[in-house]
Amino acid sequence: MSNSIKFGTDGWRAVVGKDFNEENVSIVSRAIGKYVFDNYGIYKTIIVGYDPRNMAKEFSTQCAKILQDIGFKVLYSDKVLPTPVLAYNAKLLDACAVMFTASHNPPEYLGIKFIPDYAGPATSEITDEIVSNFGKDISSNIKGKIIITDFSNAYFRRIKEIIDFSKIKDSANNFHILFDGLYSSSIGFFDKLLSDNNIKYDCIHMYHDTNFGGGMPEPKPQYMGEAIDYVIQRNQEAERSRRQAIKGNELAPLPSASPAFFVAFANDGDADRFGVIDENGDYVTPNEIIAILLTHLKKNKNYSGCLVKTVGASLMLDIVAQKLGVEVVETPVGFKHVGEAMRKYNPIIAGEESGGLSIQGHIPEKDGILANLLILEAMAYENKTLVQLRKDLADFVGCSFINTRVDKKLENIEEIKPTIEKFSSLDEIAGMKIIRKDYKDGVKLYLEDEKSWVLVRPSGTEPLLRIYMESDSSEKIEAIKKFI
Repeated sequence: MSNSIKFGTDGWRAVVGKDFNEENVSIVSRAIGKYVFDNYGIYKTIIVGYDPRNMAKEFSTQCAKILQDIGFKVLYSDKVLPTPVLAYNAKLLDACAVMFTASHNPPEYLGIKFIPDYAGPATSEITDEIVSNFGKDISSNIKGKIIITDFSNAYFRRIKEIIDFSKIKDSANNFHILFDGLYSSSIGFFDKLLSDNNIKYDCIHMYHDTNFGGGMPEPKPQYMGEAIDYVIQRNQEAERSRRQAIKGNELAPLPSASPAFFVAFANDGDADRFGVIDENGDYVTPNEIIAILLTHLKKNKNYSGCLVKTVGASLMLDIVAQKLGVEVVETPVGFKHVGEAMRKYNPIIAGEESGGLSIQGHIPEKDGILANLLILEAMAYENKTLVQLRKDLADFVGCSFINTRVDKKLENIEEIKPTIEKFSSLDEIAGMKIIRKDYKDGVKLYLEDEKSWVLVRPSGTEPLLRIYMESDSSEKIEAIKKFI
């Protein structure tokens, strides 16, 4: 059944009980074992972890036993944990890692991420070699072993080195925190870091659920409705109380923003992605988060270096970087490309438009827990609400950008190449001339207003085109969509 196993931009994912079954997990586990044996030797430690998904613990246990039988020393997680926690331990222990997760995909899916000892996603060259190992024998004369391991404390120590929790605590009177556990692996990690540092927070959905509450394990507005309602309701209550307190004193100035409004944070199933809701109950886009944090790290924490972003990320990031005097390195879509650029360029921050980022000195892997904490830190340093930080960003950039994406299904994979070639041959889109074309990932077409672009790229695993669009007005976006 190995022909049904396909590695995409971040590992192999499939539906549990269908393609994700004991036979295929055995094939992939043995192929990973052979890759590690061939490239590192039998004495390379392998660490194995899993998120809260259905059968993740059972299949990860199967994988650990297979690797033990080959002869490896396997450190197996004592509990559900986030991908960035396992990745950091791979770096710390000079180990390779295998993570059982399907990240933000629907609950019926499970997947396997292979993380080499550099602590980031496996590159295409590595996953190609793993696929080439399917069905090949592997054995050694070494007796392997499995050691149940707590990976959390080392990660906690590292995050406490990065984040200025005392600054956040000192500013805690300026904002309230809502943590939407979203039934994900960040439960027991994001909240524990706050508790350990005596930072108060409210919380909802604080248990692991294989069905993720009937929604999706993705920290986007459509799945964070309860958190948004909570923020809006509590902030309305705070506003009424504030107005009541000064009622009768018409000379008292009404502050432009409450000093203690709620902001909300969440992560996806394996906590490598982040979701942030501001004091108005509005979703803060990943592009905005990356821009705010780039500014914060350079201005407040004296980080130096470049910005790494994907070809699908906003032009806003280029404008911010230019104004800050920061060079931009652009990669194809997918954090395996971002992580590779991180290892090469050591950027201040690296991120992608889908909600993943990491920073200098950490790991070349997405860390949604760190991202959320960095936003709290930026608010504390600036002594501003998130709404104010967003307004400062818009003023700094000088315009607003609108992003959207359309997925176009094709009849078969053979249609992908000629369709992309058709886009490549265009001279204009929606009446705007194309002034530049970029081919690092599909084709990206830059338009003459220098505020609009279209990216057409193939899905890595199915006959599907992903069409990204950005412009500085909704009218232009609609015209571009209509043209396409």
